[in-house]
Amino acid sequence: MRVVFLEVDTESEWAMASLGPAFLAAYLREHGHEAVLVRARMDMTDGEVIRMARDAGPELLGVSMTTRQWLRARHLVGMIREVVDVPVVAGGLHATFSPEAVLAAPGFDFACLGEGELALLELVQTLGAGRSAHGLENIWVRGGFRPVLRKPVEPLDRLPFAARDLLDEPPGVVQLSTQRGCPFPCTYCGARMFNELYEGTAEYGRRRSHENVFAELRELREAGKLSFVIFLDDTFTINHPWVKEFCRRYKEEFAVPFCLHARVETVNERMVHMLAEAGCQQITYGVESGSERVRREIMHRPVTNQRFRDVFRWTNEAGIRVIANYMMGLPGETREEMHETYTLAEELPSYDLGFFVFYPYPGTHLFQTCLQKGYLPKDYLTRPANHRESILDLPGLQQTDIDEVYDKFTALRVRQERERWGGVPLVDHAYVVARNG
Repeated sequence: MRVVFLEVDTESEWAMASLGPAFLAAYLREHGHEAVLVRARMDMTDGEVIRMARDAGPELLGVSMTTRQWLRARHLVGMIREVVDVPVVAGGLHATFSPEAVLAAPGFDFACLGEGELALLELVQTLGAGRSAHGLENIWVRGGFRPVLRKPVEPLDRLPFAARDLLDEPPGVVQLSTQRGCPFPCTYCGARMFNELYEGTAEYGRRRSHENVFAELRELREAGKLSFVIFLDDTFTINHPWVKEFCRRYKEEFAVPFCLHARVETVNERMVHMLAEAGCQQITYGVESGSERVRREIMHRPVTNQRFRDVFRWTNEAGIRVIANYMMGLPGETREEMHETYTLAEELPSYDLGFFVFYPYPGTHLFQTCLQKGYLPKDYLTRPANHRESILDLPGLQQTDIDEVYDKFTALRVRQERERWGGVPLVDHAYVVARNG
């Protein structure tokens, strides 16, 4: 069967394709099926996207999406189905945690919940044989019942390497994932929710072996594609013994510069220097809030501001650039606490920073909080998620309050860029975060 993945851009032309379809395509190809990707760029008209999808010759159309991609994906799938008679399966974060809304939209036939490789292959085999997909694990059929979940792939080394032709990677730059799952209970993040989704079924958190990761890197090096590595793991520094062994072996065999995501709770001064010696040039840390109360009580991140000061200092002293991410406009946050976030951002020495207005993603604990307390407007499913404006009706916090802090962050970033480059910012702040976390 020929599966066409539709990648839906919603931000800018520089946005990279998601890694999910690349994993799925590799697994399908390993089992004898065709898999390609078409990309709905921001500058494309609906007609151009429809023609591109039709001309790709799909027998099954797959759409992996986040909540930010949902509205445009829903629109495009509805338009495509008016022209192309092809079944559509949705996957990714939004389909996993808001499957009812997905299947209620015109054009979607299936929603894949959770990990997709084995489930999608079984769906392809079932449809190819002309059988009904009702009863397949992980696959929710329109008009059917919620499926049971199959156990995640164990070990991850069983899976083939990602299909690089589905990724818009700059020459020499590769995106790599070494693990799945996140053990931290952050209330605002969907990554943790996969662990809870599989609770009682199996352990979702898994990591590839060093040898498996290095085998992929060797393959990329031999193909002449390895000059910089972006590790996409939510928290690369979770398992210290794994990270230490990685640093030792990576430095000896590759010494190719790389960047990663970490939490200040998971690094120490020695580890930061080990990463630097191995070739790490940039680390993205999620600060999120400058209020310890907000982090502790609302986000479930009990870490002190002093810890951020220490880790940022260690990282800079090791010669690693720091990217810091911040949020504002959370339920339960006050105007004064948003300004605390800005004050901490001014203090912490970072190479660059990203800042976003909180959006309640389906499946997260804060989404449930917003739903239960009536903060979500009735039409929240049709409102686009953007970085600047809140969709919430928050008591004691107005959009003008959020605008004030957002504008201060914007001015801070402009000032930092001018100091660094002697001119105005070269790119907007969303670029840095999309590339680096």
